Amino acid sequence: MTVQTATHLPQIALPRNPGMALDMDRVRAVQANTSAIERRAATLPGRRSVKKNHQAAWLLRAITCMDLTTLSGDDTPARVQRLCAKAANPVRADILDALGVTGITTGAVCVYHDMVETAVQALEGTGVPVAAVSTGFPAGLSPFHLRLAEIGESVKAGAKEIDIVISRRHVLTSNWQALYDEVQAFRAACGPAHIKAILATGELGTLRNVARASLICMMAGADFIKTSTGKENVNATLPVSLTMIRAIRAYHNDTGFMVGYKPAGGISKAKDALVYLSLIKDELGDRWLQPDLFRFGASSLLGDIERQLEHHVTGRYSAGYRHGIG
Repeated sequence: MTVQTATHLPQIALPRNPGMALDMDRVRAVQANTSAIERRAATLPGRRSVKKNHQAAWLLRAITCMDLTTLSGDDTPARVQRLCAKAANPVRADILDALGVTGITTGAVCVYHDMVETAVQALEGTGVPVAAVSTGFPAGLSPFHLRLAEIGESVKAGAKEIDIVISRRHVLTSNWQALYDEVQAFRAACGPAHIKAILATGELGTLRNVARASLICMMAGADFIKTSTGKENVNATLPVSLTMIRAIRAYHNDTGFMVGYKPAGGISKAKDALVYLSLIKDELGDRWLQPDLFRFGASSLLGDIERQLEHHVTGRYSAGYRHGIG
């Protein structure tokens, strides 16, 4: 059995989003038709159905677009090392052999700053980058100079991607200038490392706030916009995703720059990953189905995908413990 997958097509390097001057007229013009967005989102799980080899190929693509994540207070170097080993070899060799696929890795490993050096060392030679959550994650309420310093320390330790959290109060009080200045400063502190701006959408109140915050972060130079920290009561949802994806599409149409998208929190089943991938394909196109423009923030998702791939190969579902993720 050979699964035809475009996982390893040459990836043309994209110019980074340089941002632009804050345009308040454009920001104020942004609206969100909540009822229409929710109706469209409700149709998504039933609109696409991929089976057999096609499903296996999509699930393999989902793995390559995954930030394999551990953000627990009891993280240890050994746990992070195991996670990194899984990121470099996310699917059991016998399953990949049966599928006729080689060289699959996750898109990145995401950890707290204190574990960046451990992860960088564990991933040396694999090509898998390390992402660090920063700026007082998850609340973003530490002093501003410390948030900037935290970014610098993570970059110095070897993180290639920085997941920053915005100050939600700027959105809730419509202080768009403050939000723009904050993200712009974070982008400058990241230097060559790519910046993913976490909006914590479950705490922003309305989809209009989500849409406006998305635009502000892109204007300030974000390389990615991300739904959630995974610590809020409500994390990634399809209405929020549709809102943010369409903001990305509008920004690309206006500026020519492509900004990435990362849903995070609550995506734990393979079938959910397929819905998100089909949404990206429908709304943004195939180029966004590459790890430089799309990531899942996930931990348990990988285990379910590997289990589904084994079922595809053998016709049987195995116990979850056979697919530990670290």
